[in-house]
Order: sequence, then structure tokens, then C-alpha cells
Amino acid sequence: MKTVGKIIFIIAVVLVILVILGYFGLKKLWTIILTAPMAPENYISEVKTGGEIEAKYMAAGKYETGYFETDYPENADIDKIEIWYPTELEASSTKYPVVLFVNGTGVSASRYKPVFEHLASWGFIAIGNEDPSTWEGKKADATLSWLLAANEDETSIFYHKVDTENIGITGHSQGGVGVFSTIHNTEHKDMYRCAVSLSPTQEDTAEALKMPYDSSKTTIPVMILAGAPEDVISLEGLNDMFSGISSGVVIARRSHTDHGQMLYSADGYVTAWFMWQLQGDENAAKAFIGEIPEIMSNALYQDQQIDLSK
Repeated sequence: MKTVGKIIFIIAVVLVILVILGYFGLKKLWTIILTAPMAPENYISEVKTGGEIEAKYMAAGKYETGYFETDYPENADIDKIEIWYPTELEASSTKYPVVLFVNGTGVSASRYKPVFEHLASWGFIAIGNEDPSTWEGKKADATLSWLLAANEDETSIFYHKVDTENIGITGHSQGGVGVFSTIHNTEHKDMYRCAVSLSPTQEDTAEALKMPYDSSKTTIPVMILAGAPEDVISLEGLNDMFSGISSGVVIARRSHTDHGQMLYSADGYVTAWFMWQLQGDENAAKAFIGEIPEIMSNALYQDQQIDLSK
């Protein structure tokens, strides 16, 4: 009997150890899942491009980049604000255009650092936060509020460095919805000069998920890109948005690209769009205007439509 009791005791101890190891193993796995990068570190050299302009703006720009972060206790959901910027800003009297990022579901700014760095290398202040739920746009706009306050703070490295006349916004997935909510419904809605929405949740689906938006209210130039053949927005949904928006609009689907990859795979044209709209880069503009805009003839894209005359 003593032997049997000893065996039972040993089995019980082993089971407890396995449970403990399993718990901490699962916890570690969950932590890895929640913090895993969403954009490959070297995507700018790995993603295939289909045109000279796309290739130019997919590559790194000329600026070295710096990083700044700060806690944001005014809004616990934001957690912290993260900014990538050209390092020359610290000693320059120049003002720099801004691109505000709106996160996808559960995907904080810290998980796509290379995307921010890439835009900063082209001369932008690229700013985001850790907000996991973004469709309303309020917390994205609160992040812009912080930057605008820093622009007036003599102790900040961003003091008088923000070009408030040239502010753009982009977001992916739920963040693509948040782009429209931000430019339509928030305090600083009139400050946004242009937008990019990447794979936004389709409007009828978003309505069913209780995160409604109305793209037809858009009054600034907007580019909407999605993956093909499948994404969270269908070709019909994209076409409806194209028809309903009364401002300048570009739509396209990147072939053989899934929903997650759209976060970074179209970055050549996303960067070109912001370079044109916010920095007046005429070469970048050729991707979207002229007799044959490059994006229209790029074999990596399909279902392209452009109307910038609205």
C-alpha cells in the first residue's frame, strides 16, 4: 500500500508540474502572438514591385530615422504614443509633414515598426499608438492632439517642427474603417489633407459588427487598396466606395496578396501618395496622374480605377 501511495503521490506531483509548465508555456505563447511583428523587418527589399515609381518609393528614403515614445495617461487605451521621425528634425528649423496611423484590430504600432521607419525615412513624422480598437477614430485623433500640443511645447523635440498644413492619415483593416471615422467625425477632421485606407472592413460588414462608417462623406483625396483574390472587402464593395466618394479617389487591388500582407505590400504606392499629396513630389504624382498613371499599368495590381477630377 505504501508503494501504491508513493506512486500516486509522484503522479500527482508530475501532473502539477505539467500544469504549471503548460500554463506558463501558453502564457508565453500568447504573449508572443500578441507582440509578434506584423511587417517583416526587411519588407522594403523583399516585396516585389511592378514599376519604377513603386520601386523607388518602396525603397528607403534619404533620411536617417529616430524614435520617440511617451506614456499617455489621459487615455489608457492609447497606452503610449510612438513616433518615428527624420533625425535631422532635432537640430532643424524645418517643419515636417505628418502621417497618422490607425491600428488594425489588436495590432499596436509597436508591431509594425518597419512601416513607420520607412515613412520617416522619406521625411515624415510617422505617429501611432497602442490602441487595440480603433474604428471610431477618436483615439487616433487624440494622438494627433498630443502631437499638436508638443508642437507648441518649447521643451519638446517637436516644438514648431510639425507642418500642420500637411497631415495625412492611413490605417489597415479596422484601422481602414478608423481612417474614415477620423476624417469625418473627430475634433481635427478638417486638418487631414489626404488619406489611405488599406483593406478596410466592408461597409455592410462593419455595420453588422457595430462599427459603422460612411465613406461617401469623404471630402479629401483618398486611396483605397485591398488584396486579391480575397480580402475583408470585395471588389463590389470597393467599386461602391469609388462611386460614392465625391472627392478625388483611387482604388486598386494588389494581386495574390492576402489581408495581412496589405499592411505593407502596397507601401511603394502608399509612400508615393503621401509624397505627392503632402510634399508636392511631382515624380510620385505620376503613379496616379498623367496619360497612363503607373498604378494603372502595373501588372501586380488589378481592378484599378482613378478619378482625381472630383
